[in-house]
Amino acid sequence: MPIDPECLQCFDAVATALSFRAAAERLAVSPSVVSFRIRQLEEQIGEQLLARSTRSVELTPAGERLLPHARKLLEDLAACRQMASGQAEQAPVELLVGTRFELGLSWLVPALPRLEAAAPWRKLHLHFGDGPDLLARLRQGRIDCALTSSRIAEGSLDFRVLHTERYVFVGPAKLVRRLPLRGPADARLHTLIDIDSDLPLCRYFLDRAGGSAGWKFARVERMGTAGAVRLRVLQGRGIAVLPLHSVAADLKRGRLRRLMPRVELQSEGFRLLWLRRHPQAHAIASLAAELEQIPMQ
Repeated sequence: MPIDPECLQCFDAVATALSFRAAAERLAVSPSVVSFRIRQLEEQIGEQLLARSTRSVELTPAGERLLPHARKLLEDLAACRQMASGQAEQAPVELLVGTRFELGLSWLVPALPRLEAAAPWRKLHLHFGDGPDLLARLRQGRIDCALTSSRIAEGSLDFRVLHTERYVFVGPAKLVRRLPLRGPADARLHTLIDIDSDLPLCRYFLDRAGGSAGWKFARVERMGTAGAVRLRVLQGRGIAVLPLHSVAADLKRGRLRRLMPRVELQSEGFRLLWLRRHPQAHAIASLAAELEQIPMQ
């Protein structure tokens, strides 16, 4: 038979007070109820737990062995009730979050104090990498979740779209005034700066402009990361497509100017991804909901 928790409560109360009457007062029941539950517990266990006399109550060796386990079980039961009712403190959780370099430095790291204040029981660690590296680590279980704009359509991953990332075609203000970009013919006068030779940034413009066939730039310079591309453009070394949030301040201050403003560049949703059966899936989904409320910087 399963042990009745109320019997364990009575046993704990009597073992603490070494008095059936005091235990009854503590539990707000009659002494006869306490006696009945103690006898029931002894029958279930098959051992005498308390040595009773008219003047004293003492734990037997079996009672001494049982007492710490009984108290631990009662604590666990109380914790279960609190957790189910939402009254318990959240158990500590540690998550390793993968992120792109620029996104992590410009948005996620500045958001950490807000995230820590919202959930002090949660500890976030960061891993920086590019899209393929993050996806590989996620599938291998080497990170818990990943911030990326990569489009994923596979059943093993869950994701939540956090924000829409808009892109703009920009150039240094002085260069744009001297050599405006009005169409494909003007592209031959400019250096295009991008991450690599596949032009992952410029494709947000080229896809809207009808493809790359008509757009032949004087040269292409590869910088490896969007952050480096931005700095190179600010140095006056060329033009580039960049996330709007990363150059918004530069545009406002007049250091950069938009190119081809009538072409509406493609946007990209960036999202938080995690393995569908991840043991901390609930905590990761909660993190995603919090990140959704933090504006891009």
